[in-house]
Amino acid sequence: MGATTENSLVDRISRQGEEALGRLAEELAGSPIVTGAVTRVFEARERAVQVQEAALGALNIPSAADVERVTRRLRSVSQRLESIEDALDRVEDRLAKPAPAPAKRPAAKRSAAPAKGATAAKAKRAPAKRAAASKSSASKPTARSATSK
Repeated sequence: MGATTENSLVDRISRQGEEALGRLAEELAGSPIVTGAVTRVFEARERAVQVQEAALGALNIPSAADVERVTRRLRSVSQRLESIEDALDRVEDRLAKPAPAPAKRPAAKRSAAPAKGATAAKAKRAPAKRAAASKSSASKPTARSATSK
């Protein structure tokens, strides 16, 4: 007997075991007693989880689901904070760089004489300004007029 006969024997036994387990699993899955028992086990597990969460809530102790929710939220806030810090770093870098010197424009030459029509416009506005100033001072009571009454 060589190594090949031992391997074939092991393979044959292994195959027969797998087939037997497969048939047993199919029979158990088809049995209404087993499926009912499995269903009741899962329902009992779900009720136990609900009761556990209620008890932890009554004692003000967070459940595993609560801790997981807070952990996810903390990660989200942490990522947002990192992006804000990165943006601030970019702004600081921009502010730290010296601003480029503005391009110099040649100064506008001013003539000694006012532009044509400029003096006429000023002359037209001057009486209007004086009239507005006299109206505003006339409407305000002065100390002298208040004491004479």
